[in-house]
Amino acid sequence: MPREFTPKVVTANALLSGEVVYLTANDDWSPRLSEAEVLTDEAHAQLRLVEASVRQSEIVGVYLADVVEGEDGPEPTHFREEFRRTGPSNYAHGKQADL
Repeated sequence: MPREFTPKVVTANALLSGEVVYLTANDDWSPRLSEAEVLTDEAHAQLRLVEASVRQSEIVGVYLADVVEGEDGPEPTHFREEFRRTGPSNYAHGKQADL
């Protein structure tokens, strides 16, 4: 029996900066998960993944990440995605330096 589809977002890393980015409903890449398009239909999610995958001049490592709806938009359901969103853990730089 197939598992029930859970909401997802398309995520990748920006090619030039390496920053974690999320695909928006307007086909833009945003560093803010709160701006990501939440995909609730499996076929549409696969289509958006394919569309994003061909944009190799902008991003690398594109995939679908599980999310849940939160107060301020989508929130990651897995530690890996929370870790990616907050940046490197070895010392404060980049996103962590801004906190």
